[in-house]
Amino acid sequence: MGIVPKKHEMPSQDPAVRARNFKEVATGYTMQIAVEEAQRCLNCKNRPCVQGCPVNISIPDFIARIKESDFEGAYQIISQSSSLPAVCGRVCPQESQCEKYCTLGVKFEAVAIGRLERFAADYHNNNCTAAPVRPASNGHRIAVVGSGPSGLACAGDLAKKGYDVTVFEALHVPGGVLVYGIPEFRLPKVIVAGEVEGLKALGVKVMTNVVIGKTLTIDELFEQGFEKVFIGSGAGLPMFMGIEGEGLKGVYSANEFLTRSNLMKAYRDDADTPIMKGGRVIVVGGGNVAMDAARTALRLGAQVTIVYRRSMTELPARLEEVEHAQEEGIEFKLLHNPTKILGYNNPDDPRDPRNGSVTGMEVIRMELGEPDERGRRRPIEIPGSEFEISCDTVIMALGTSPNPLIKSTTEGLEVNKRGGIVVEEETGKTSRENLYAGGDAVTGAATVILAMGAGKTAAGAIDKAVMG
Repeated sequence: MGIVPKKHEMPSQDPAVRARNFKEVATGYTMQIAVEEAQRCLNCKNRPCVQGCPVNISIPDFIARIKESDFEGAYQIISQSSSLPAVCGRVCPQESQCEKYCTLGVKFEAVAIGRLERFAADYHNNNCTAAPVRPASNGHRIAVVGSGPSGLACAGDLAKKGYDVTVFEALHVPGGVLVYGIPEFRLPKVIVAGEVEGLKALGVKVMTNVVIGKTLTIDELFEQGFEKVFIGSGAGLPMFMGIEGEGLKGVYSANEFLTRSNLMKAYRDDADTPIMKGGRVIVVGGGNVAMDAARTALRLGAQVTIVYRRSMTELPARLEEVEHAQEEGIEFKLLHNPTKILGYNNPDDPRDPRNGSVTGMEVIRMELGEPDERGRRRPIEIPGSEFEISCDTVIMALGTSPNPLIKSTTEGLEVNKRGGIVVEEETGKTSRENLYAGGDAVTGAATVILAMGAGKTAAGAIDKAVMG
């Protein structure tokens, strides 16, 4: 039988149905589909797909196990390198990482590595009840700041080596951006909770409602006996455009909007946290966070438009997320950029409750010029092309930067002009002795798997420094 040229489609909810619920869009491969997809793998000797994986999963080996219907064996291979396989199989941009380097992808579609990883992880979670074997303690204590992907990856790798690891999380639920930033329909929170429980079974302690830099400082962690500290506090400080009207009622950062929905369950009728439902919503931005915010607003009953200053070709979001948004009925207004947000004002009645509420947005048409320093064509305003769009809510999805709290309370910690912590790339070491960092706290907002890779790098360096 010849090579199947296209990867097997991911079963999913019908767009008209899923646009009105928060259940996971993709329903996952069946055993038969997984085996058939695994049979597409060429099992290359040079393994280019592994080189494209930030955590170096032995991809051909786990796929070979799936070919043999040894699904638990596939999971065990993945878990040697990844602490969050069920998460990564859902949200990693495999098309620009492991699958990008797949040899089969030269002539045909690459093997669906991410979908197979998700299948193996889900199979294990649904069928294996045995707790992981807890390693013997080596007597060394390590603190991890933040329970997002970089912190959990670092904690997991160290716990497997016998370290006494304590993770400090500022929010009331562990998971970081995995629980507050990624919607339920892309990453069910029960999946994240299950991964965290797996780490706890290895001996990792998780302390919630602890804001490092306020509740405790880095210095106090060392005073409590932690030998090394890893900072994986993410990038939770939202960015705005600085245009007129951003302070109006009905203007959200994507961070706030998604946190209200994902973490605080504002979409539920019995939720204590308010959120704008229905109406006309404009989301500004073109990344994955913009897609998440837009698709969340849609599920809350809104008519949603995404405004982005470049064309579809330059859109930074994953192609799969863009396609899902289009299928669900979200409008894309490309080559447009906001110039101001418009608000209601009743000069005859200053107590009118509508005063200060969003009524629309003024945008200007754009065209693409020469490439910028990153190779993307630079958007240029077309003078005199401004016009207004009516809306009730604006969500700014323009990226985030690291919170300055830890820097402002930690002596000797060097940061760059963007607020990211400066580290040695090979080790994650900071300018402060015994202090390491990785993930979005260093790079600014990036992908889950890159953050995990940084956590793994730091864990390796910490182990080498402690154990020699």
